[in-house]
Amino acid sequence: MAEQGHLFVDGEHRTGTSGETHDVINPADGSVVATVALASARDVDDAVAAATRAQQVWGAMTPGERSAALTRLAAAMEARAEEYAQVETSQTGKPIKLTREFDVPGSIDNVAFYAGAARNLEGKAAAEWDGAHTSMIRREPVGVVGSIAPWNYPLQMAVWKVLPAIAAGNAIVLKPAELTPLTALMLAEDCKVAGIPDGVVNVITGTGRLAGEALLAHPGVRMVSFTGSTPVGKRVMEVASATVKRVHLELGGKAPFVVFDDADLEAAVQGAVAGALINTGQDCTAATRAYVQRPLYDAFVQGVADVMRTVRLGAPTDPGTDQGPLVSFAQRDRVAGFVERARGYGAKVVAGGQIPGGELASGAYYEPTLVVDAAQDSEIVQSEIFGPVLVVLPFDSDEEGIALANDTPFGLAASAWTRDVVRSMRASREIQAGCVWINDHIPIVSEMPHGGYKQSGFGKDMSQYSFDEYTQVKHVSIDVTGEARKDWHRTIFGDR
Repeated sequence: MAEQGHLFVDGEHRTGTSGETHDVINPADGSVVATVALASARDVDDAVAAATRAQQVWGAMTPGERSAALTRLAAAMEARAEEYAQVETSQTGKPIKLTREFDVPGSIDNVAFYAGAARNLEGKAAAEWDGAHTSMIRREPVGVVGSIAPWNYPLQMAVWKVLPAIAAGNAIVLKPAELTPLTALMLAEDCKVAGIPDGVVNVITGTGRLAGEALLAHPGVRMVSFTGSTPVGKRVMEVASATVKRVHLELGGKAPFVVFDDADLEAAVQGAVAGALINTGQDCTAATRAYVQRPLYDAFVQGVADVMRTVRLGAPTDPGTDQGPLVSFAQRDRVAGFVERARGYGAKVVAGGQIPGGELASGAYYEPTLVVDAAQDSEIVQSEIFGPVLVVLPFDSDEEGIALANDTPFGLAASAWTRDVVRSMRASREIQAGCVWINDHIPIVSEMPHGGYKQSGFGKDMSQYSFDEYTQVKHVSIDVTGEARKDWHRTIFGDR
């Protein structure tokens, strides 16, 4: 586990200058996992200064040299994959089978992908577009990137922020969520083990109010990348605008799950439960709104309720546990509040809807929950809950189903379920989301981009598209005529 109480700046752990600390809590039982320092604005200054120095060295290295270092980073992470999984589970409450089989291997694969991407800088071929000049495109690092990562996937989000940035030759100052900073600190340690120069990857543990705002506003930061809620994303844009920083935002979601009447019902039921409950529903792409064409509606609701009741809540360290606690007691109570308010407005809870007692009462647990009879404009349908709650609504025509899917401010992800190729193509074309799955919901791969439409933000994580986000495009134009007097000069003085 990462050392307690330390930031990671310029290749070493530091205690920080604020004198304040924060306890990282295991949400399964309320115990303290670690105590970390909270960064001050001075600590942010030190981290940005270290990143600025290091970027000059790192950015001047060849793509091949950076690629080799990232390959070593993947190997270093693989060597302590089980430690990553255990630490991630302890600070988030994720079931150990999720961290072992999804979070950690997915993160290592992403590192390996960017080891290759570092050597693939794309641009137009050099050519004489006007006959007199050779034009070519350079892709250059932005400089120092300030990134803020969320608590729901601490390691994966740290990798999504750090790897494309440094693969492109930038240096980074990462602020993980104060609830879950431990695996980000481990990642920074492994960057040093891999031979990445000190200061290229810095991690400051602190609050958004102090450390986060100081990072966003810092004049030495050229670009900011943020994953989190839409309201906070708006604040990120506001602060970054003062120094005209490049901004990359991956914000909230309210993913629709559209089931047409020709869908494989069993597949849709299984997919809905998995898509709604992954990471205890704390996933911005989780299936949260299921729209089911009326002929399948009743059977779908019954099938989902039946499967939800088989989900095993328990200790996250037990390999047999399907769903652990939410990340905190505050988050559990927030989720419960959505369900209770929906009940008050006439919605019906078909399954779940309770804080469990017994052995689970000491943790931040909430039952897998299925809600029906909610209005399309109600809070539980329109707002991001970030918990194990699925709302199901019926629709009649295909046009209505797609219109309902698009009827929120969000547009991060969606899925459509049908055996008809025409319906699947229409859904993928007309649903307004950065990712549309057909007959599945959730799978991601390093080679494909992740990012949203509308108030779900802009910019891409993962893939070559993400790599491009962290580069600046420069046009270089070279005269090839050798003539002192160019033909176009006549428009300024003299004749042809």
